[in-house]
Amino acid sequence: MEEKEYTENQETQEAREAQETEQSSEPQADEPKGRKARKMARAAEMEKRLEEAEEKAAASRDQYVRLAAEFDNYRRRTAKEKLELVGSAGKDILLGILPVVDDCERALQVLGQSGADKAAIEGTELIYNKLMSFLKSRGMEKIEAKGQEFNTDFHEAVAQFPVQDESQKNKVFDVTQEGYTLNGSVVRFAKVVVGI
Repeated sequence: MEEKEYTENQETQEAREAQETEQSSEPQADEPKGRKARKMARAAEMEKRLEEAEEKAAASRDQYVRLAAEFDNYRRRTAKEKLELVGSAGKDILLGILPVVDDCERALQVLGQSGADKAAIEGTELIYNKLMSFLKSRGMEKIEAKGQEFNTDFHEAVAQFPVQDESQKNKVFDVTQEGYTLNGSVVRFAKVVVGI
């Protein structure tokens, strides 16, 4: 009986050892492969996430640069429009004053030709000079036309006059109405007589 017990114990122990070696040998072989596969899968997933994040960051950076450029263009455009608005503000009022300036110039011509009183001439000149200094302070300039080459950008021909001298051809012979520019742009063309 003792022998039987001994064999049973031995068999039980051998079975346990076999089972333990079987259990311990299989997971040990699979465990490194499984860990490695999981690590590689996780690394691939992390790389994919990193690429996605970099793409999003690049897209956001590009959008930011575009918006900044668009805003900068808007700011420049509005500043330019504001300057133009300020530069041409009161254009109608200044244009309304021009007939008064024309009348002062005619009055000075008539007073000079009629031999009028010196005080009347000086008073009219004083008014004319004040008007002209006011217009200049607002950016209005007279277009110099007499004796200049005819230029359609500044002059409007109202008549032609035949001239003998070749050097006078296509030049402004006389000015019937003065022209003016406001901050560099023509607001009234000079009406001129051109030599042909």
